[in-house]
Amino acid sequence: MKIAVTAMENDINSQIDPRFGRAAYILIIDAKTLEFKSYDNIENKNAFKGAGIKAAAMLSDKDAEVLLTGYCGPNAFQTLTTAGIKVVSDQQGSVIDAVHKFMQGKQVFADAANKEGHWG
Repeated sequence: MKIAVTAMENDINSQIDPRFGRAAYILIIDAKTLEFKSYDNIENKNAFKGAGIKAAAMLSDKDAEVLLTGYCGPNAFQTLTTAGIKVVSDQQGSVIDAVHKFMQGKQVFADAANKEGHWG
């Protein structure tokens, strides 16, 4: 299983970035081995609009199955769920701790966005 996590830095010990579409980095972590790839999200971070949708499309292209993040807006949430990616929001602390909690079944999948969308 591939787990995507928004991160402040490009390291598995980083703190979670609470923003999804405008996160500094997005890590894709193999749940079995904890090996990860870090993706610089600067293009989406600085996007005028559509950052969440573009980030969601990237996760789909990388075959992520789950996203752990702080906040996810409605357009990004819809794009993620349409792509079959489950969202766990309201995450904080370190990336590795969030992954461990998820693997222990201590996380609940979101059934809706938890942040208003950005317009303009």
